[in-house]
Amino acid sequence: MNSPADPHDLTIRDIREEDAGEVLTLQRAAFVQEALIYDSIRMPPFTQTLDEVRAELVDNLGQVALIGHRVVGAVRARRDAALLLIGRLAIAPDVQGLGIGSRLLEAVEARGRDAGCREAELFTGSLSEANLRLYKSLGYRETQRVEGDDGVEEVFLRKPLV
Repeated sequence: MNSPADPHDLTIRDIREEDAGEVLTLQRAAFVQEALIYDSIRMPPFTQTLDEVRAELVDNLGQVALIGHRVVGAVRARRDAALLLIGRLAIAPDVQGLGIGSRLLEAVEARGRDAGCREAELFTGSLSEANLRLYKSLGYRETQRVEGDDGVEEVFLRKPLV
């Protein structure tokens, strides 16, 4: 019998505006580790409001991952000409490391390709070594580093989608 957190029972579907509450809760739980790495809770995943998330999900190309009826992962994306801008990949802490993030990224990249995007871009903080390893293992290559207001570098990575 499969456990409730069995990633083989995973369903991935398009993100919806009505997912906003669950997505906000998920991102806050998922980004606790990032807050510990950067010693700050003054980051958008914690300061974003429900109304802001709801507005962001309108016409979004993102995806959610579900095990049963529980949202265990989410990623947002939007199209900017031929570029797919990917953001806020969040995986529930109790199912991190099971490949859900990789599957969500593959799904959102496919949706971006279907929408006419030729390249994907995402970013993470320079201290987020696990994120950087994941993105690089999926074919993303670093394109630039930008100094943030807090003194931490944001690392931008891109991947061709065609």
